[in-house]
Amino acid sequence: MAASDTERAQQQIDEIEALSSIYGDDWCVVDEDEKIYCIKISDCLDQPKWTLCLQVILPPGYPTAEPPIYQLNAPWLRGQEHTELANSLEEIYLQNLGESILYLWVEKIREVLVEKAQSSEPEPDIKKTTEEVDEDDGDDFLLDYQPIQEDQIKMLNFMTSESQEDEELPPIHHGNPITDRRSTFQAHLAPVVTTRQVKRVLEKLYENKKIASATHNIYAYRIYCEDKQTFLQDCEDDGETAAGGRLLHLMQILNVHNVLVVVSRWYGGILLGPDRFKHINNCARNVLVE
Repeated sequence: MAASDTERAQQQIDEIEALSSIYGDDWCVVDEDEKIYCIKISDCLDQPKWTLCLQVILPPGYPTAEPPIYQLNAPWLRGQEHTELANSLEEIYLQNLGESILYLWVEKIREVLVEKAQSSEPEPDIKKTTEEVDEDDGDDFLLDYQPIQEDQIKMLNFMTSESQEDEELPPIHHGNPITDRRSTFQAHLAPVVTTRQVKRVLEKLYENKKIASATHNIYAYRIYCEDKQTFLQDCEDDGETAAGGRLLHLMQILNVHNVLVVVSRWYGGILLGPDRFKHINNCARNVLVE
């Protein structure tokens, strides 16, 4: 007999409780209602070389009838490595049809990271640290922090052809700030229909000294292309690992398009752990709803 919705919901609750107790601070609830979770996985506890964030959405049919929807986020994860890892997860799902598989997935990813750490591969070159990596150094990472706004704009210059007429600057809405333990988060939103407008809005925001001085300016945009019936979308973590991907994910779930959302975070010296992702998403959700 097929599992009922109630049984499935209970299986999900049990699995989530188990995972949150196994992984502690590395387990993060992005959105309870939408069943979106994120697990930070690294090769070792003390000084990890390789870290990856697994973001999952549990659909109503999981675990008996549907696989989790997932995303693998790591700045170094590209091409072949991404494909191989995704294939391994797929294989685990197929070998354990109908079972709760998140624990198996996390441990498989950890195994891959441990192998990477033991092989002679050089460490990932991530120029800007996130507060996660510098857990031991407390506030020092603020000194290492190099604003990379110029690079982001150069990248957008590369994406947008210079020959286009200067597009007019869309109106920019600023959401209400959220403050927690001296960290402040504020979302900014602008309607956009081209990547050139995205670039204009970012340039305009960075003209504001306060926004330019934020520890992170995380952004994501989604533009619907009528002719191709596809989405043009991208995101930027700006040093807050996986935050851009989560922001884009939120926009996909809320099914918003032709919009750019930027969330500025001013770090106040106290680590917030996974709570900061909750604040980033709440800020973004509020400004989108408004």
